[in-house]
Amino acid sequence: MTIEDLITIYETKKKKFGDQVYRHISDVFIEAKPQHKADFKGKDHEQSWRAFKGKNLEKLIEHIIVDEVEELGLEVVNGNSLERSKGKKLSEKLSKVKRNLLIDYGEFGSHLPDVDIIIFNPKTSDVVAVFSSKVTLRERITQTGYWKLKLSDDEATKHIKVYFVTPDEDGTLTSKSPAKKGRAIVEVDTDGSYILSKADIEVSDKVKMFDQFIDDLKKIYL
Repeated sequence: MTIEDLITIYETKKKKFGDQVYRHISDVFIEAKPQHKADFKGKDHEQSWRAFKGKNLEKLIEHIIVDEVEELGLEVVNGNSLERSKGKKLSEKLSKVKRNLLIDYGEFGSHLPDVDIIIFNPKTSDVVAVFSSKVTLRERITQTGYWKLKLSDDEATKHIKVYFVTPDEDGTLTSKSPAKKGRAIVEVDTDGSYILSKADIEVSDKVKMFDQFIDDLKKIYL
């Protein structure tokens, strides 16, 4: 089971559900799990599956958005490709993207935020937005709020939008009032979250369904 297999399942569902296919991301993984288990060699399949699902969710989302992002004249790069550049030479374009995203910790050096996907202007290498993508909020939402605060502290990076994209499989974002802690963090400490789910969500200016992402990106960039 590979990301290519997941994309094949996703594209099949896209033919059925059209522009609402994003609501069925969890179903893509449900359909993929038996084959992943059949291919698995080891003792703890659930642990392996959770790692596979987390790693490939971001790749699947990247596949979903890349064409529309590029139509805006922007490009997408995976955050890991910048992190893993130590000892390897990045292109001039990506080297500038990396520098434009670094957070200054003074005597402790400069470090990249932990983000999954970076959207940038290929002509200038200016970073427009970053986001983390996790199956549930508890995996990284507090960390995402922290990175937003750190980027906002510096004049060079305060314009960068910081988002969280999730299927929200534990329902943390469902209700605005009363709000769970994860929803409160999204509303106050990030630029927003986009949800890939069939659930009924109480939306707000900060919590929206995933089909609003590109429209919002146009508003901040165009």
